[in-house]
Amino acid sequence: MTSWLIWREKAHERVQDLGLLALRLWAGQEFLWAGYTKLSAGLPAPDWFAGLNFPFPNHLLPPDLNWVAAGVGELVLGLALVLGLWSRWAALGLLFITYVAVYTVHFDLGWSGWNQIDTEAGLGFKVPLMLGLMLLTICTQGGGQYALDAWRGRARRPHPRPA
Repeated sequence: MTSWLIWREKAHERVQDLGLLALRLWAGQEFLWAGYTKLSAGLPAPDWFAGLNFPFPNHLLPPDLNWVAAGVGELVLGLALVLGLWSRWAALGLLFITYVAVYTVHFDLGWSGWNQIDTEAGLGFKVPLMLGLMLLTICTQGGGQYALDAWRGRARRPHPRPA
């Protein structure tokens, strides 16, 4: 009976953070793709982007700089999220980028757009809301045991000395 409990505990340890890994990989690849798409379009920022009303502090920047900052941020922080490197900080930065995207682009339908993606009336914020919830989970839970953060943490921990 004891061996069953030990096996069960070991199995639980192995699968415990698979959900966090899945969240990191899914959200990270979404932002990697978005960043790549922006940066591969080059400068200047597209007209639709240049005409947006940005929240503080982004409204202090010219549209071209906002465009590049968003692309680089999505690319770098998306890669960090996929790797699990500084996961909480990467997720927090991507949460800010998501907030700016909802504020400027995805709030066309107002609060009624919380469950809408793309309609003739405008863009809802269902997808950014789902991504935001994924990122919030990573902010509060960390990257999990399958992240480079966990490996770095184990490498820094002092090893017990033999008696």
